[in-house]
Amino acid sequence: MLSEQAVRTVRATLPAVGGAIGEITPIFYRRLFAAHPDLLRDLFNRGNQANGSQQQALAGAIAAFATVLVERPDVRPDAMLARIAHKHVSLGIRPEQYPIVQEHLFAAIVEVLGEAVTPEVAAAWDEVYWLMANALIAIEARLYQQAGTPDGDVWGSYRIVGRRQETDEVVTFLARPADDRPLPAHRPGQYVSVQVELPDGARQIRQYSLSGQLDEALCFSVKRVAGERSGSGLLDGGPNGEVSAWLHDHALPGTLLRISAPAGDVHLDAADTRPVLLASAGIGCTPMIGMLGHLAGTGSTRRVVSVHADRSQATHAFRDDLALLTAKLADADAHVWYEEPAGDWPADRTGRLDLAGLDLPADTVAYLCGPLPFLRAARTQLLAAGLGAADIHYEVFGPDLWLAQG
Repeated sequence: MLSEQAVRTVRATLPAVGGAIGEITPIFYRRLFAAHPDLLRDLFNRGNQANGSQQQALAGAIAAFATVLVERPDVRPDAMLARIAHKHVSLGIRPEQYPIVQEHLFAAIVEVLGEAVTPEVAAAWDEVYWLMANALIAIEARLYQQAGTPDGDVWGSYRIVGRRQETDEVVTFLARPADDRPLPAHRPGQYVSVQVELPDGARQIRQYSLSGQLDEALCFSVKRVAGERSGSGLLDGGPNGEVSAWLHDHALPGTLLRISAPAGDVHLDAADTRPVLLASAGIGCTPMIGMLGHLAGTGSTRRVVSVHADRSQATHAFRDDLALLTAKLADADAHVWYEEPAGDWPADRTGRLDLAGLDLPADTVAYLCGPLPFLRAARTQLLAAGLGAADIHYEVFGPDLWLAQG
């Protein structure tokens, strides 16, 4: 909890800091990368830095955490902290990196707000930062311990042993530990980080959902992210898609990759027996097909409803798997919507996904994955249908902008 003095100061300055956070975070990252260029080259996603989404996510997290501290001091935003901690663990973030972030973040705050940052204001926001940082460090320590990597070394060498073309844009890779050790424990819906060395020497990292396990190998599926190249030669003016393109073009059987231990706070609860809804759009189907595969593989008797939205049949990854796995379950059905369907496709399944017409029991637990507009629309529909907010779980690929966009 914040000290009483800090609560008063943060409450008084939150509008100013929150209003300027959009200016503060770019300056923070500029300072951080100037002092530690290796972080941009080998840790931070250059695509998210180029398009500004990482800055938005950081701004949303800081503002949300500070707001909770001053408005609801007896409540800790565990869901937000867990989401951030899992991302950090998948990257191997360590406690000694938090002071580095604090140094450059506070320098950026002073640069933007100037004389308004009195010693009292600086001390109050320092409390906010370290309350958040220490909470994350504690959660991350537990996650590292659970993963069997208490020292934070979550990385292992894996060999690609197979690849399957799901669509023109999506490939599933099968990877086994190169030293023949057992596969790491993971839960349906989790993801791994994959690090590749690019032509310029950068070792960039991206997270990919586990779409299942096959032939003693982890399966992760990658959609090639494409975009128009700018005059600099970068996709959309930034290096978006550079890792997915490298994997599609170069990760052939025999290729060695550095892959992290599985992480992710949105995963299927195997002990839960309530009805379950798996809802996805586009490449958001990857964690859902992993969950569905687990349910089918364990002979689950739960009521299972799978729904998916895509551009067309040709872009729908795991289309056949969805039908096959649903058929294996005792009480399951699947519903699919296409925006541009081919052939004789039902009119009521053309366009955007609509959950309003589905018969979902009130005690249904829902898992969602897809673009942010899809998540917002689906969550709104599920709340209107009577599902509890705590039973609607979502996964976002890339920085979580939910908080940043309000």
